Amino acid sequence: MSDALINGVAGAGGGIIAQLITYPLQTVNTRQQTDRDPKKRKNKAGTVEQMLQVVQQEGWGRLYSGLAPSLVGTACSQGVYYYFYQIFRSKAEATALRHKKEGAGDGSVGMLSSLMVAAMSGCVNVLLTNPIWVVVTRMQTHTKKSPTDPIVSGIEPPPFATSNAVQEVFGEAGILGFWKGVFPTLVMVSNPSIQFMLYETLLKKLKQRRALSNSNKGVTALEIFLLGALVSTWKFYR
Repeated sequence: MSDALINGVAGAGGGIIAQLITYPLQTVNTRQQTDRDPKKRKNKAGTVEQMLQVVQQEGWGRLYSGLAPSLVGTACSQGVYYYFYQIFRSKAEATALRHKKEGAGDGSVGMLSSLMVAAMSGCVNVLLTNPIWVVVTRMQTHTKKSPTDPIVSGIEPPPFATSNAVQEVFGEAGILGFWKGVFPTLVMVSNPSIQFMLYETLLKKLKQRRALSNSNKGVTALEIFLLGALVSTWKFYR
């Protein structure tokens, strides 16, 4: 199995675990961002309060509305990103080594190259997986009818399924509707690209310090975790 495929599978697995844990928060966050009711915006509830409201009014299942396609989207998104990231990274490393043999550079991938690698991986990911996230968002923002709303023929309407969301998107905008919002999303690729650039730069410096100290100790899993957490914290608060 190639390094790119290993990274892709590992990224997909990690993304699925994170998605299962945080999905209810994502659902509430998506509703808050897409809510167009001025009264609701004026009396905006906190995240936990709104989660409780959803459970009371629509049931626990509504917090996980769209989970199945979201898991597919996360697995595809993370898998695609890390797969192409490793491919582009390997090419950048090969180019850096070739330049070193020609007398230019130290053979390592610089910050600009790391940024380009992350940006290209992000763009490929967005273009390939945007349709999945359009469907997921449609399912997350679909609200169940109020109990006081009339039910046609006395029959409770069926759950809003993935197929319903796909039909709605296609009916409203055709095939291009599945790439709605793709251009702003491509612009936002700069955010994770900078994150990965910082991560790779910090990891490189840490490895260099270990090499200079003549220590046989490599970079530990805990240190990698802390580097990732540090960069993610910067991303969150920037």
